[in-house]
This record gives sequence, C-alpha cells and structure tokens, in this order.
Amino acid sequence: MQKEGARIPWFVKKDIDGFFGLGLDNLIQFILIGSLCGGLLGMPRELVLGRIFPGAALSILFGNLFYAWQARKLALRTGRTDVTALPYGINTVSLLAFVFFIMVPVYNETHDSGLAWEIGMLACFLSGVIEFLGAFVAERVRRLTPRAALLSALGGIAITFISMDFLFKIYQKPFVAMLPMAIIIVQYFSKIRFPVGIPGGLLAVGVGTALYWVIGPQETTWSHPGATAQEVGLYVPHFTGHVLWRWVHSEYAARYLSIIVPMALLNVVGSLQNIESAEAGGDTYRTFPSLAVNGLGAVVASLFGSCFPTTIYIGHPGWKAMGARSGYSLINGAFIGLISFTGMVSLVIRAIPLEAGIGILLWIGVVICAQAFQTTPARHAPAVAMGFFPSLAAWGTLMMENGLRAAGSSFYAIESSQAGAPFALGGMLALNQGFLFTSMILAAMAVCLIEKEFLKAALWALVAAACSFVGIIHAYTVTPEGIMPHLGVGSAWPFASSYVLFSVLFLAIHLGRLHQEGA
Repeated sequence: MQKEGARIPWFVKKDIDGFFGLGLDNLIQFILIGSLCGGLLGMPRELVLGRIFPGAALSILFGNLFYAWQARKLALRTGRTDVTALPYGINTVSLLAFVFFIMVPVYNETHDSGLAWEIGMLACFLSGVIEFLGAFVAERVRRLTPRAALLSALGGIAITFISMDFLFKIYQKPFVAMLPMAIIIVQYFSKIRFPVGIPGGLLAVGVGTALYWVIGPQETTWSHPGATAQEVGLYVPHFTGHVLWRWVHSEYAARYLSIIVPMALLNVVGSLQNIESAEAGGDTYRTFPSLAVNGLGAVVASLFGSCFPTTIYIGHPGWKAMGARSGYSLINGAFIGLISFTGMVSLVIRAIPLEAGIGILLWIGVVICAQAFQTTPARHAPAVAMGFFPSLAAWGTLMMENGLRAAGSSFYAIESSQAGAPFALGGMLALNQGFLFTSMILAAMAVCLIEKEFLKAALWALVAAACSFVGIIHAYTVTPEGIMPHLGVGSAWPFASSYVLFSVLFLAIHLGRLHQEGA
C-alpha cells in the first residue's frame, strides 16, 4: 500500500482549475470584507489591510493545509489517486450576519469603527468555540440523519445562492462573463481536451481577463477595495487575543448571542452536510477532525485580527468532477496568504475581473444540485425536492431585502404599514429563519414517510417542535436594520404546536399499523 501511495502526486494539472474556482470564491469574500468594512463601517485601510486581511488569510492557510494533508493521508491509505480535499474558506453567511447584525449596530451606536472590529472578533471567536464543541456530537447526528436530508439542503443552496446568483452576474456582464462560462461548460460537460492540455479554468480566466482589459474596466461592476503600489509591503498577522478577553464577559457578548449561536450551529450543520456530500462522492473523511479544525480555523481568525469565521465549503463534488485533488487546496492557501501578507490582494482584485471565472462556481452549483438526486435512492427524490423549499424562501427573502433597500424601503416599513404585504410575507420569513435546519428536518420526515417509518417521522417532528419552541427555526424579529433571529423560550410557539400535532398524527398512524399487524 505504501509503494502504491508513493506514486500519488502532490499536484495534478486539474488542481489549477480547482484553484481558480476556490481562489475566486475566496477573493469574493475579500471583496465583501474590503467594501463592507471600509465603506459601511468606516474602518481605515490600515486596519483592513494590516489586521483583518492577514488574519483572515492565516485562517484560510491553516485550514487549507489541514484539509490538503487530510486528503493526502486518505489517498496514501487507500492507494487511490482520485481523492479530493474538502474545500475551505470564509463563511459568506456568517460574514454578512456578523457585519449587518453585530458590527453595524455597534458602529451606529458608538461611531467607533475600532470597537466594531473588536466586537466582530469576539463574535468570530465565540462562533469558533461553539463549532469546535459541536464536532463532538456531529457524527451521531450524521448517523441518524438520512442522506437525502443532508444533501437536499445543499442542493437548495446550490441552485439558489450559488447557481442563480452567479448566473445573474454572468448575464449582467455578457461581454466579459459569457464566453468564459461557455469554455467552462464545454470543458466539464463535454469532457473534451483543449489544445496543449490547457486547463479549462485557466483558459476561461485568461480569456475573460483579456476581454475585460480590451473592452475596458468599466465593464465590471464588482466593488474593488482599491490599492496603490505604495500599499504593497509586508503585513504580518498580529496576535490580538488579548483584545478578546476585554469583551468576553461584557454586555456585548450577551447581547449578540442570539446572532452568534444560530450562525455557529448553522455552520456546524452546513459543514456536516458538506462532509456527507464528499462521502457520497467517494471521499470518506472522519467527521470529528474535519469539524474540529473548521471551528479552530474561526478561532485562529479571531485571535489574529479577523472578524469572519471560516467553513468547509459546499462544492466538493464539483471540484472532484473537475479533477482537482489535494494540490488545489495547497495552492489556494498559499496564494491567499501571499497576496494578503504582501498587501497585493487589492491589486490582484483590480487586475483580474471575477466575472471571468464565476462560470466555474456556476458549474459547481449545478453539480451539487444534481448530486442530491443522483446519490440518494430514486424513491427519495420527493424528499430531496421537499428540502429545497426553505432554501428558496431564504433566497427570495434576500432578493426582496436587497430590492427593498435599493428602493429606500425595508421589510420593517412593509410590516409597519397598515396595508401589509400582498402575499404571505410572514410565511416566507418564517421559512427563512434557520432554513438549513428546516430543510434537513422536512426532508428527513419525508424520507421516513416514504419508507413508512412513522415512529421516526414522529420523532423528527418533535425535533422540529423543540427547535421552533426555542427559536432556532421560524422565530424572527423585523427591525429597521433587517430580519433578526429571535431566540428564547416560546419564540415560535405556533410552529412548535403544529409540529407536535404532526408528531401525534404520525404516532397515531404508527400505532394503528401495529394494531392491524397484531390483529
């Protein structure tokens, strides 16, 4: 076995394609960080470039090194040459939640961008600790949850937040983005070889970049943090753990636990689903170390200046189908570290339009959605589809919220008006809150019903009732700042009561069937 493993290369040519996809995804997060922290929170560039970017890059490097090593170890143990590392980077959902629901309120209250940064680091630290602790129980959850329940939530995210979102961006800027998209889908749908074996991702980015500079930089609409040659230099990550202890026992920690806890739990479940997705694709990784390092990555980020937790990314099946192995993870970690520690991150973002490579992310979303159906029993397809609806509600909520904000309105204004919304707004918002959990529970109940396991379905209904009662799902508060989770006893009691009735119904059917069988 060792001799076989010795022939397994560290890098393959398709790792370049994988790197472009994962690297572009991480660059998107850096664009968001730069624009939100610099523009919305008024943070000086010295803080963003000198503290936040290096801290975020260190956490990405930390995780990518582990997951590349993990994949290499699996390849050597099994003698396989097709093992793909788990993709890893900054958690977009947590990034937006921490900015808009924690850092922005602190900044609006105090007008102190430094304090907003410190409380953001505290939120990241607490999230990482919760995620690390969650690793101890996640394997049991994984064993008890049907595969369709874990993969349907990912499929819903893939078709909405990934594929639809990037498809809109591609068709918004056709001259730069559509030809690279065509190159990507030709490469990976048709499995053809381009001249001299050039990777499709590299060709797509090269063509898109050339079109961008020929047509003109005005063709792209991505927010660039901006940079000058004078900003290039050495930006070493600085330990900022001493700042956190100042706030761990403060009222800020207690005030924002209702944001931090649900986001951390969401990250644990999402990462768990991604590990299941990898196993469905042929790469079986141990749950505990994978999730533990995921949580530690967020802790590392917070201790070195970043406010943004990391996560195991959705998309392993896409990168595996692309041909990436463990090398793409190493290249990504090294690249993000290099451009962040040297201050070149803004220059890279300005030079390479992200529209040139987002066709890769579109394709990955398509593959994930397809996997949800392909790797579960055909009779469970309705359960997979059932799990899509909460993700659709969450995506619709985000689209509506962005549209309302652009029009100078908000959900708060709609709810405050006597006329109200001309549709079931409350239902959409209820499905939006904790949508990953809701998706998993609904799909799990559906699988149990398909298999006529009514007792198990009743137990899943009780899980939904418990989650509703404490506000993990369905409980929300509409504020002028946006839709916020509402944790607390009895937070969503109407839903809890309804799920209890679900359980009673399923249990009655179970007992009736037992009676018939015994008669």
